[in-house]
Amino acid sequence: MTSDGQAAGGQADIGVIGLAVMGENLILNMESRGFTVAAFNRTVSKVTAFTQGRAQGKRILGADSLEGFVALLKPPRRVMLMVKAGAAVDEFIGHLTPLLSQGDIIIDGGNSHPADSTRRTRELAERGLLFIGTGVSGGEEGALTGPSIMPGGNPQAWEAVRPIFQGIAARVADGTPCCDWVGPDGAGHFVKMVHNGIEYADMQMIAESYQLLRAAGLTAPEAGKVFARWNEGELDSYLIEITADILRKTDDETGQPLVDVILDAAGQKGTGKWTSVAALDAGSPAATITEAVYARAMSALKAERVAASAVLSGPTFAAPADRDAFVEGVRRALYASKIAAYAQGFQLLHLSAQDAGWTLDYGRIAQMWRGGCIIRAAFLDRIKEAYDAQPDLPNLLVAPYFRDAVQGAQGAWRDTLAAAVRGGVPVPAFSSALAYFDGYRSAALPANLIQAQRDYFGAHTYERTDRARGEFFHTNWTGRGGDTASTTYNA
Repeated sequence: MTSDGQAAGGQADIGVIGLAVMGENLILNMESRGFTVAAFNRTVSKVTAFTQGRAQGKRILGADSLEGFVALLKPPRRVMLMVKAGAAVDEFIGHLTPLLSQGDIIIDGGNSHPADSTRRTRELAERGLLFIGTGVSGGEEGALTGPSIMPGGNPQAWEAVRPIFQGIAARVADGTPCCDWVGPDGAGHFVKMVHNGIEYADMQMIAESYQLLRAAGLTAPEAGKVFARWNEGELDSYLIEITADILRKTDDETGQPLVDVILDAAGQKGTGKWTSVAALDAGSPAATITEAVYARAMSALKAERVAASAVLSGPTFAAPADRDAFVEGVRRALYASKIAAYAQGFQLLHLSAQDAGWTLDYGRIAQMWRGGCIIRAAFLDRIKEAYDAQPDLPNLLVAPYFRDAVQGAQGAWRDTLAAAVRGGVPVPAFSSALAYFDGYRSAALPANLIQAQRDYFGAHTYERTDRARGEFFHTNWTGRGGDTASTTYNA
């Protein structure tokens, strides 16, 4: 432990502030890859407990003050904040900046809002400091053994942190690290935010699959065996794998499947909602991600739902005549819905990058998500292949592999949703994914009527099918209006 005036000075390759689960495990990961790490926490007793516990005997140096912590770092000093997003990040930046020199680097590894990372990148650049806002995904295990890391911010900082970040990151089969420079400003945290939005959708679709299997008469352990089997095929992924484990776990107290004694009210920390808001801002249809956010909000209304169940009635799900065929239909519906959700996520990345002026490598992003992160899945290899073959691919649904996969699953997808609707089983993510697919494949949508309505009541104008795009017209629908039209704009 060092204190003011007692720092050995200049030994640590990087320093980490924040000794919660992610911070501790990232430090241990860094040390295991040959780096010397300085550690600090606002509650200094946590530093002592860490250095005398899990970090004992390792190249990990504890500090009991920020001044002592900074003195431990080699130039250019690299400081990684693993603290709660928001005000805490700005507070630590405020305390650090007087202690740092030009060219030193501050890294925010929390789940910060992308706009905050853009602001911090620019504000710190004015002071001669470099900022990186980096997404880190993988949870406790990933942080310790190899997470997916998505850095963005000031590109001048990348070479100074590349050996550390790529050294601790997960790796794909060929050894490529699941970490690369994403882009300027808030691009790193934006990609992480979209990752989390897709994660929300993925988890909700798996939950809907589970509910359908239970409605069809499978016990939790039986459903667990189904998910384990699915994990051996095209649905191979971390979330499917852990779902199989969860469903086969027995509660020590009751002897029941543990999942059956867990309250059906899901929490959320905001990144899914941020993704939905970003999609609205970009005019990017990400309905499945948004429905997953709403599904968690619905789950939180537990008391209201219990009361409503006593007064609102609906159909009872009928056991399928061929249970095996039904289970296979659910699998296909899950895979097709998953493709649609990822298509929405990458479409959001594409449209938002255009607005921000970023150049994103979508194939490389898929590869960064292939290992270490929560949504890691075998089919991300297919996404990388699709973008490698066509970097300007407008939508994953039109890439040959995904086009054929959805076409092959489409019948079962529709049959599964029809069975759910007939049986009164809510499947908002499945339903919105299919609606997205049907909307995207439709050459004509009823928006012509909406434009006519808007022009009728507000003179908002419309375009014509027999004229060039960008030419706007107004009709005096009632004969009482004039020729003045409203300004055309997109909100």
